[in-house]
Amino acid sequence: MSSSVAEAEPAGPGLRAATRDGVRTIWFDRPDRRNAMTLDMFRGYYAALQAADADAAVRAIVVTGTGDWFCSGADPDALQALLTGAGREELVQQLGFEPHLPMTLGTPIVAAVNGGAAGLGLVHALYADVRFLAAEARLATAFSRLGLVAEYGSAWLLPRLVGVAGALDLLVSGRKIDAAEALRMGLVQRVLPRVEVLSEAQAYAADLAAHCSPASMAVIRQQIWSGLETGISQAAADAVRLMATSLASPDFSEALHSVAQRRAPRFAPRGDA
Repeated sequence: MSSSVAEAEPAGPGLRAATRDGVRTIWFDRPDRRNAMTLDMFRGYYAALQAADADAAVRAIVVTGTGDWFCSGADPDALQALLTGAGREELVQQLGFEPHLPMTLGTPIVAAVNGGAAGLGLVHALYADVRFLAAEARLATAFSRLGLVAEYGSAWLLPRLVGVAGALDLLVSGRKIDAAEALRMGLVQRVLPRVEVLSEAQAYAADLAAHCSPASMAVIRQQIWSGLETGISQAAADAVRLMATSLASPDFSEALHSVAQRRAPRFAPRGDA
């Protein structure tokens, strides 16, 4: 049975979280504001990700929104504050985390995009490893329509997810796209009715938690992102070195035993593997 926002506990400003079956679900929880994000909420979300990553009981993370929106982006009041020099300085200097923090973690992240996502809200979805999208949802980068640039690494992420032409289209135009186009572009991996998005994302994450080595998932995530920069020769050489390490690991031995014994594997937490 998947966890719901009703049983979740506060996890920071505008956030709730619950853990079940090795999956930590984090909700953006300001439905009256379309889950728009303040700086405190942004900091709280990254702190919640970091805490989940450090928790041995958590083997996968799901992030979603409460209500009809995933996250509409930065809170309008927060945007107004950026018209002042002090507000801009606070934004640049006081996040307290690297903007690409999700990519530095070892725990896989699944975005259950239950509704619209725009601007910073879409960026948070892009930093997930897998994206499940509600069929009713609309997505937009929106930055160019606010006189802004591609924020928080989105100009680096999007070409790697949908190609250069697709990234330029989405970022330069800031236009809205529907779920069908997002799936066709490869921006999301699943499109489902809104009522199924969270439960399906949680089921996917629970399968990772139950059947995949936490150590393997952490290394694979870093192989993907670093390999995009180093090129095939270095990536292949790194893979051989890492493969030798994994063959000597307790997780590989446990996987072979579990197959022979026809049972689910009992992988150790990432720090113990």
